[in-house]
Amino acid sequence: MQSTTIKTSEQRRHEAMALLTRQSGAAKPVGSKAIQRPHFKLEFDIRDFSTYPEIRAFEQHKSIIARAGVENPYFRSNEGITGRHTRIDGKELISFSGYNYLGFSGHPHINKQAKTAIDQYGTSPSASRLVTGEKPVHRELEAALAGFLGTESALVFPSGHATNVTVIGHFFNSEDLILYDELSHNSLVEGCLLSGARRIAFKHNNVEHCERLIAENLHKYQKILVAVEGAYSMDGDLAPLRDFVRLRQQYPVLLFVDEAHSLGTVGSTGRGISEYAGVSPDDVDFWMGTLSKALASNGGYIAGKKALIDYLKYTTPGFVYSAGITPANAAAALASLELLVQSNQPVLHLQNNADYFRQLALDHKLNIGPSLDTPIVPIILGDSEKTIRVADQLFRAGINVHPMFYPSVPQGEARLRFFISSEHQKEDMAYTLHTLASAL
Repeated sequence: MQSTTIKTSEQRRHEAMALLTRQSGAAKPVGSKAIQRPHFKLEFDIRDFSTYPEIRAFEQHKSIIARAGVENPYFRSNEGITGRHTRIDGKELISFSGYNYLGFSGHPHINKQAKTAIDQYGTSPSASRLVTGEKPVHRELEAALAGFLGTESALVFPSGHATNVTVIGHFFNSEDLILYDELSHNSLVEGCLLSGARRIAFKHNNVEHCERLIAENLHKYQKILVAVEGAYSMDGDLAPLRDFVRLRQQYPVLLFVDEAHSLGTVGSTGRGISEYAGVSPDDVDFWMGTLSKALASNGGYIAGKKALIDYLKYTTPGFVYSAGITPANAAAALASLELLVQSNQPVLHLQNNADYFRQLALDHKLNIGPSLDTPIVPIILGDSEKTIRVADQLFRAGINVHPMFYPSVPQGEARLRFFISSEHQKEDMAYTLHTLASAL
C-alpha cells in the first residue's frame, strides 16, 4: 500500500507558485519588482482614492451644499426618539424626516416587549437562524406577518435593503427578464444586477408600456418578473396594482410588490396596497416589506406561498449566511403588529394627517407632485441650491426636513420630502407650511 505524505500549507503554497510560474511566467515572489501592465493604462492612482472618477464625481455633487452656503443637513445626530418631534444639538424641532409613521417607535408597550426579549434571549441571535440563531420570537413574528398580510407564509431578513438584493439576486438568473418601474428603489435595481437577468425599466406606473415589454419578450426568457412598489418614496404615489394584477392573470409572469412604505400606512387597516386596491394577496407572488418604518423595528420580509418561502429559507444567501434580526427587533415588530390588529385608529389618524398636509400645501400653491393617499408628500422646488437653502431656513425655524436633489432625483426636480406621522398635530403642519411658503 502506497504511503501518503501530508504536506504543510507552506509546501503547498511554494508548489502552487512554482507551477504558476512555469505555466504563465507571470508569477513573482513577494517582494520582487512590481508587475507592469503595459496594455492597461489607469487614468487614476489606484492607491489615491481622491483621484478615482466616481469619488471625484461624488465630491462634485456634494459641493453643491457648500455652494449654497449652509451647514451640511445630513448625518445630524438625533438625540432621542424620532417621532412628531426630534432633538438635534439640544434643540427641539418638528420632525418630517423619519419613518415612524404610526408613532410606534418609543411606544411603551413595544419598548416593554423589546426589553423582555433581551432579558429572555439576549441582545443577539448569535448565529444564522439556520443553525443556532433561531428564536421562538422569530417564528412568532413570521406567523403574525403572514396572518396580517393574508399569505401562506413569511420569512424575515436582517435588512430591508438586503431583502430585495438577496432574494431577487438569488431567485433570478441570466435566463430571466426583470421589468421594473423606472422609479424603483435602489435595492431592487441592485438585486437585478446581482441576478444577471436582463433588466428593462418601464415608464413610471405605465401599465401599457409594461404590457408591451411583456408581449415583446414573452418567449425569449425562462421567467419574467414585474416589480413595482406599493408607495413610491420620492413622489408619494401608489402603484396601480389592480392593473398589474390583470397583467399577471393575462400573461405567465411573476409579480413582485415592495411595500416598504405602504405596510401600515395604506388601506383602512394598514394592510397595504392589496387592501387599498381590493386585490387578493394570492394575486401577488412576492410581497416584500420592511420592519423599520410602520413596525418600529429593523429588517425586511418576503411573504407569499409556502413553497416559495421554504425554498428561500434554505437557499437565499442573505438569509442563510447572515445572523437573524435581534430578539429585541423581532419582539418590537411583533408588538407593533399586535397594536395594528387591535386598532386601526393610528392608521386612520395618519391618513387624515397626510390628507390635511397635502391640501394645506395646495392651498399655499406648493407643488406636491403626484402624491396621493400615502404619508409621503414632496414639495418640489426645482432648483437644487434653492432647495438646500430653504431646508436650512426651515431647520433654523425649528423644522427638520431633508432636501433631495440630483442624482437622487432628476435634474430640475429637487424637493423637500415630508414624511407625515400619525402623531403630527395640525398646528405642526400649519406652522411648517406657512414658514415654507414665506421662505419662498
